Amino acid sequence: MGTTTLETVPEPKYWHLKTVLSDALDSEFAVGEILPNERELAARFGVARATLRQALEQLELEGRLQRRRGVGTTVAPPRVGVDVGPAQGGAQGWPGSAADVWHTEGHEDTAPPAAVARLLETAEDTPVHAVRRSRTSGGQPVATEVLYVPGASVPGLPADSGEDTETSGVARARAVLRELHRLALDGQDRSVELGSARADDARRLDRLPGAPVLVVTTRYVVDRRTAAVGVATFRADTCRLNFADTGADPVLAG
Repeated sequence: MGTTTLETVPEPKYWHLKTVLSDALDSEFAVGEILPNERELAARFGVARATLRQALEQLELEGRLQRRRGVGTTVAPPRVGVDVGPAQGGAQGWPGSAADVWHTEGHEDTAPPAAVARLLETAEDTPVHAVRRSRTSGGQPVATEVLYVPGASVPGLPADSGEDTETSGVARARAVLRELHRLALDGQDRSVELGSARADDARRLDRLPGAPVLVVTTRYVVDRRTAAVGVATFRADTCRLNFADTGADPVLAG
């Protein structure tokens, strides 16, 4: 591998390096291949390691690279298309329908984050039902979600048995979803923002804390009031979100 010298360009040096690295990924490396270490790459392109790190971080944000624990930096596969439109074939789009691709993992009673409490119009210290769900694609985790449901939205929910086990947690979560399906859903609205993975989400998504993520917040409305709020965290390096509600297959990137 020869030495490549960057020419003087008006754009930031790391940005030009990112373009050069992207071309190299297309022509010299295969999906899943591990990149040389930072010292070798910096020497090849004649840049400081700080400049190289900026370029690598940008390529990771764009989904071209993945940093994996105990492995290093590898060439990422094309992004997968993830449909986040209303559920098809379910009770007017409630989570947990027959066509839902999410996996129910558990339940807990907990106070919601401040932003969620404002959407639910509840006090921040008031516990609500928190249903945790996950989603995979091609065998790899792509998203994790917490669905926050106040007790007033599911008044028919049976009392908790008090058994603190994984099995009872999943059963409780499914019971909450079943009760939601009894409500006539007026509609949903969603917002998307770029964020950084918190430690718990990073562990569930097999990413490092602080990795770029896309946070999709969905508000479920019944009788003009918020009945539930879902906060889904998607891997920004692997996902391309598709908001079409036609039931068509998601558009794949790459």
